[in-house]
Amino acid sequence: MNIFGNIIQIILGGIIIALQYYIVGLLMCITIVGIPWGIQHFKMALSSMFPSDKKIM
Repeated sequence: MNIFGNIIQIILGGIIIALQYYIVGLLMCITIVGIPWGIQHFKMALSSMFPSDKKIM
């Protein structure tokens, strides 16, 4: 069931959301102050692609 849910999520917009998180994460990592938030954006990008398998910590 997890695989089916992940495939549906990718088809319905998971790729678009993940790309947005990656772009914002890269922009946040430009400054030293924004690096922690940029790293969290990268984790959230993976979580938006495969929501049934990931836990954000």
